[in-house]
Amino acid sequence: MIEVAEAIREGANAFLGRQYKTIAIYFAIVLVILIALVALGHLTIFVPFAFLSGGFFSALSGYIGMKIATNANARTTEGAKKSLNHGLKIAFSSGAVMGFMVIGLALLDLSIWYAILNWFYSGLETAARMQHITSAMLTFGMGASSVALFARVGGGIFTKAADVGADLVGKVEAGIPEDDARNPAVIADNVGDNVGDVAGMGADLYESYVGSVIATMALGVAAGLSVEGVTLPMSIAALGVIVSILGTFLVKTKEDATQHELLNALRRGMYGASILLAIGAYFATTMILGAEHIGVYYAILIGLITGIIIGFSTEYFTSAKYKPTQFIAESSQTGPATVIIDGMSIGMLSTAVPILAIGVAILLSFSFAGGWDNTNAGLYGIGIAAVGMLSTLGFTLATDAYGPVADNAGGIAEMTHQKPIVRKRTDAFDSLGNTTAATGKGFAIGSAALTALALIAAYREEVLLLGISMDLSIMNPKVMVGLFIGGMLPFLFSSMTMRAVGRAAGEIVEEVRRQFKEIPGIMTGKGKPDYRACVTISTKSAQREMILPALTAIATPIVFGLLIGVEGVVGLLAGALVSGFVLAVFMANTGGAWDNAKKFIEDGNFGGKGSEGHKAAVIGDTVGDPFKDTSGPSLNILIKLMSMVSLVFASVVVTYAIF
Repeated sequence: MIEVAEAIREGANAFLGRQYKTIAIYFAIVLVILIALVALGHLTIFVPFAFLSGGFFSALSGYIGMKIATNANARTTEGAKKSLNHGLKIAFSSGAVMGFMVIGLALLDLSIWYAILNWFYSGLETAARMQHITSAMLTFGMGASSVALFARVGGGIFTKAADVGADLVGKVEAGIPEDDARNPAVIADNVGDNVGDVAGMGADLYESYVGSVIATMALGVAAGLSVEGVTLPMSIAALGVIVSILGTFLVKTKEDATQHELLNALRRGMYGASILLAIGAYFATTMILGAEHIGVYYAILIGLITGIIIGFSTEYFTSAKYKPTQFIAESSQTGPATVIIDGMSIGMLSTAVPILAIGVAILLSFSFAGGWDNTNAGLYGIGIAAVGMLSTLGFTLATDAYGPVADNAGGIAEMTHQKPIVRKRTDAFDSLGNTTAATGKGFAIGSAALTALALIAAYREEVLLLGISMDLSIMNPKVMVGLFIGGMLPFLFSSMTMRAVGRAAGEIVEEVRRQFKEIPGIMTGKGKPDYRACVTISTKSAQREMILPALTAIATPIVFGLLIGVEGVVGLLAGALVSGFVLAVFMANTGGAWDNAKKFIEDGNFGGKGSEGHKAAVIGDTVGDPFKDTSGPSLNILIKLMSMVSLVFASVVVTYAIF
């Protein structure tokens, strides 16, 4: 177990080392550009350093989370030898480290910058001081977004190239179990779980978290709420840390617990944290803003409830205990084509509830905050709803980061030939991890929608402060063109990332086939596969393939803005938000449902492992892998990064736009 865990750890460290070198080059180039813009008077001197600090803390949170996860996987397997509850607590505790590392570093970064800027602008009157502080702080979200995009796209390509390659040759062609030590791609597959779903997810949600808080602070200034409007989102975030810690103590289960009981163990913690947050937020809001702004408290509640609704919807459409996933499993009896068709139909259907929930949340939070009388106050309500949704992120991310640890623990149990009871327990963790991961992705996407909307509102305020009035009517051709191009971008971006996974997986498939053919004794266990070769192929492919999607996300709002102007940029951001949100939910839920449909069959339903139905379900799961772990999760970063880049380059676009 120590040997296998060390191989996984080495592979993860090697990948992140190469990835961070690529990110360092990107940051060096952007830093030069930002310093040039400072020299030209478009940005303040703080912007380049805020950009660096946002990127540094985002990368650090993902790195520490990955280090913890790769140290906890074998410990979880060992814990599963003793009891189900013991293994669950180890896996969940490692996820909790990740969750609290993200929110802890985010609040540290926010607090440091607020203190520095508040001191620097202390000579200004309050309203002007708050405006300068929030304007400068908005830009470190761009650094966090940039790291998140590289981590999510690069990690997603790595993990799914290895996973797809391992499944297609190992499970489908060779007929050996998942995580079988004879499969040359098995270590790369386990490495991928950590670099994509731990390091990538950590950087992603760090960026969502700081983005929602900073955008809401800026909107609070625009709404005329001064220091109090800036203080409240940070106070709610800090309160969320405390209640999330308390929620972790509620996670425990009994021996031989069912999947439903395991899920309830995590729900207890989530509900406990949410109830405590709802109580604490009332006192925070009334003490900071006063009782006359009780509507802002209702907006926080709406965000909190909306996150829970999206989580429930995701669970229903992806968990094997509900009919949608069972329906996909049943369709495997007629072959892979029906698995694909039914899976996509379920995924499309699953978009309805999250979209309606976000729509209702926007209207209610806008109304309660007084938006019909004061638009800026209403936009602040939407922003604080996003903060409310992300307030219990410490706990939510713990349930998400727990999944890859559980998956790795199952792989280690399989590769080291543990007793059947150990594999049974780790499989229970893994199945639960699939559901919590899908729920976490739904949560991340939902929060991204509200955060991106708040960022678009902040962009509008930034342009108005530059003295430019905008016609954002739907009949403005610039806005209309922006909507069309923005609506297309998530599909273009997904195409790039899907093709990247396909190409990288093809290289893995060829390598695994080569080893099966050329290394004698692999199938009998006498020959040892070359695991390092597959890790190296996935690492190189991921680094190469992530460049074009990343450049597309970063360059598009700048180039489009210089061609069409700020009104076109607003249309671009709005179009990308709408289509990106729907597409991300569809991809995440479709992939999750295909994965759990396969596991439902492996549990002995519809023919069980090795049956023709199982092979059909494996193909569905293979198609769904880049859906749920590469393209889908990357889209929420795309829509936020474009908004952040637009904010930073607003002055440049206003000055140099052709039209």
